[in-house]
Amino acid sequence: MLTIRREEPDDAEAIARVHIHGWQAGYAGIMPDEVLNRLNPRAWAQRRRDLGTADPDHPFTTLVAEDDGLVAGFTTFGPYRNNQDRGDLDPAHGELLAIYLEPAYWGSGVGRTLLTAARAGLAERGWTGYRLWVLADNARARRFYERAGHSPDGEESAYPVPLAGGRTPVLLRELRYTARLDD
Repeated sequence: MLTIRREEPDDAEAIARVHIHGWQAGYAGIMPDEVLNRLNPRAWAQRRRDLGTADPDHPFTTLVAEDDGLVAGFTTFGPYRNNQDRGDLDPAHGELLAIYLEPAYWGSGVGRTLLTAARAGLAERGWTGYRLWVLADNARARRFYERAGHSPDGEESAYPVPLAGGRTPVLLRELRYTARLDD
């Protein structure tokens, strides 16, 4: 049975695993293999703890999709990050920062359930619309968002992917999508 609930501090490792598995499967062929192969669940879990995303007063909310006690996916939303900077928030706009699933749950409806829950959370905070960023080459994610009524608004960004050894980061093109909550 699927349940949606707010992130708790003890979820950090399970969320990090889902996040990494989602990156490794979803970004294969988009991000360099060396980047995807070196992702570390313990480090990502510690980063979540350090950011305090489970704190109810944190500006971003993470909801977890749990299937019979196992974390199947998560979504994070909150105020819009100007230039994707968590330190420069624009409270006039909401943002969907992430939806990631264990790849075994792709196509199962869990992603749509998380999106619905995130949209409800954004609306509860008073936003009538929101934005999100998606890698231009991530055709699967773009189809998911477009089917759910999101559309690109013409804004683009470059997502820097750091490489080992101090090499120049790979820049991946991102597109900004928008959606309304009041229609």
